[in-house]
Amino acid sequence: MPIVIVKKGQEAKKVKPTPVTQEDRLQKYIQENPDVIPLDDLREDLRLFVIAREFPTRGGPVDALAVDDEGAVYVIETKLYKNPDKRLVVAQVLDYGAGLWNSFRDDPGIEALIDKVVGQRLGVPLREKLREVFGLDDEQLASLMARFQSDLQSGRFTFVVVMDRLHDQLKDLIAFINSNSAFTLLACELEFYQYGDWEIVIPKLYGGESSKARSAPLTPGARRRWDEQTFFEDLRARLGMSVEKRIRELYEYVRGTADHIAWGTGASGSFGPKYDWISRRSVFTVFTDGMLQVNFGWLNDDEVAVEFRKKLKEMLAERAGLNFPPDYEEKYPRFRASEWVGRVTEIVRGLSELVGGHSKGTAGEPG
Repeated sequence: MPIVIVKKGQEAKKVKPTPVTQEDRLQKYIQENPDVIPLDDLREDLRLFVIAREFPTRGGPVDALAVDDEGAVYVIETKLYKNPDKRLVVAQVLDYGAGLWNSFRDDPGIEALIDKVVGQRLGVPLREKLREVFGLDDEQLASLMARFQSDLQSGRFTFVVVMDRLHDQLKDLIAFINSNSAFTLLACELEFYQYGDWEIVIPKLYGGESSKARSAPLTPGARRRWDEQTFFEDLRARLGMSVEKRIRELYEYVRGTADHIAWGTGASGSFGPKYDWISRRSVFTVFTDGMLQVNFGWLNDDEVAVEFRKKLKEMLAERAGLNFPPDYEEKYPRFRASEWVGRVTEIVRGLSELVGGHSKGTAGEPG
């Protein structure tokens, strides 16, 4: 289906989809841009990292093996609509899952085995790469790796089929499997468009809502749905009323200006403001241990998001004295409470200058 692109003051341009002729292109694109798969239906602001393409198993190589920021395992299979065996894609991805499970279910040295396979590509052990990518401290990293290894050994996977176009039979099959089995099976359709120097990708996810509706924690108390009351109760218990008061000042500001507040579902509580005119993702995330995570890495939706990312970095450096790496655009830097809560009032003033010209529901309208 064509899309229409309109630049202010210029004539509208109709752009047709760009055909995908090589399956390798889908694999490579997912590896380099895993967040293009819209997994928010499973969990708000879920982040994905592709460990390897063509990951070897006893059942054959998995097109892509991935892990999210809580340690859940994803088995990804790519297929082109023109491929004559596309009807077999569900059987294939489940077969690869079985091969992956058989490769690790009786082996306690999972981490060493994976490092042997992917260490050269990553350049560092998997554990350290995940610490870097997700910005984890020692406790968070240990929790993620425990879940990752447990899911590999128990065969608890999320299966994702990625295609340039989905056929109706596959959509029906996914809905049936998710409703009548313990499997979590998703399908993602990626439409590519080319406009000048811009490559535009429109993703559509199928199966996410039914999976979310019946999802359950891996272990009792491991995950939960947070809200304003439970977040601040846990924050107060951890850090005291003084820190709670300062973080609440920031929360009250974004609650009044953001289009949405995303509440986390992890063992630690979190909230993140979403401004539709900037990005479909949270611009930053605050955790109940007082950690502030600035989500530069996914503020790349369009020129508006990229420009806001630059201004946000400059504001936080100037107003809060926070230091960022040269390649901050690709990072999710974290700061402990002691590094930023004392400057909350200055941060709120800076945010007001950045977003104050926009009101809720004005997505895409420049201020």
